[in-house]
Amino acid sequence: MIRMRKTILLLCVAAWLPLFSALRLSFAQQDKLERMVISYAGITGGRGPLWIAKELKLFEKHGLDARLVQITAGTTSINALIAGDVDMAMTTSSAAVAAALRDAPLSIIATGGSPPYKLVAHPTVNSAAQLKGKVVGSSQLASGADFAIRKLLPKMGLTPGKDVTVLPTGLSESHKRILLIFQGRIDATLATIENVFQVELSGQKLNVLADLKEMGVHVSGTDMLTTQQFLKNQPQKVKAFLRAYIEAVWTGIQNREISDRIYRKYLKIDNSKLLEAMHKSYFIAGNVPLKPYPQLESVQSDIEFLTTANPGLKAKKATEIVDTTLLREIENEGFYTQLRR
Repeated sequence: MIRMRKTILLLCVAAWLPLFSALRLSFAQQDKLERMVISYAGITGGRGPLWIAKELKLFEKHGLDARLVQITAGTTSINALIAGDVDMAMTTSSAAVAAALRDAPLSIIATGGSPPYKLVAHPTVNSAAQLKGKVVGSSQLASGADFAIRKLLPKMGLTPGKDVTVLPTGLSESHKRILLIFQGRIDATLATIENVFQVELSGQKLNVLADLKEMGVHVSGTDMLTTQQFLKNQPQKVKAFLRAYIEAVWTGIQNREISDRIYRKYLKIDNSKLLEAMHKSYFIAGNVPLKPYPQLESVQSDIEFLTTANPGLKAKKATEIVDTTLLREIENEGFYTQLRR
């Protein structure tokens, strides 16, 4: 009887050992996770890969304990980055360029792509000519949307400050600026495809006056940047983040169900046609690129715009601000080939 009890006890221990081993391995993996704090700006469809990486625990898969914090203003996120409060900032290239031209030790290491921006106006405004004397609402002064508007208007034959008033509204979310149009406080603003679609679903109407991409206006919706010191001292953390982000983009491209689930949760969108349009716009059309190399033309455009408006700033080349070393390493190591298997 005693021998039988010992045998049963040994069998129970043997049965539980794999579970104990798995738990111990899980705790060990958690102990090995490297903490990294990442700030991001406004909440748009372009944030899809970031949310996918969070929800599918891709950061943990690549060894990171990633803490995501929202900081809407580009200047504020740059200041937090320089102060060491965050390790990486996802904000517009214009904010990064403005800081770099003032000799802030920052590097743009990747991009989240170009937003599918359109200039939309009140239904009574049917053309660029009818914008004369009107008010175009931007987000914040010197923000990405503000820069984009000031680059776009001259291509439409309008001079900011003379023909059109550009008004910083303090609202980084374009759907909130659209409300100002219907309240009669502004006449036009930049919006994304989902904003236009949602307005149509509500039974209202906006006139689309221009598409930034079609007008040749180079603008980055989100660039990823860090300090040169962090890049030098913690390259493995940065590479881990980039791998997780790239895998999230790949997942979004391949799996619309996951894309829809993310947008339902974070953007509160349930309309199937809108979800389909967003998946096509951001993931399939490449507005969020699988290979997130910084857009040199957008960075250079910001440099030229800023130095023209502020002659005291020292001009630089885009390549002096951009560092693609880690992205090239990831590609050369065969990471994209592994994803496609």
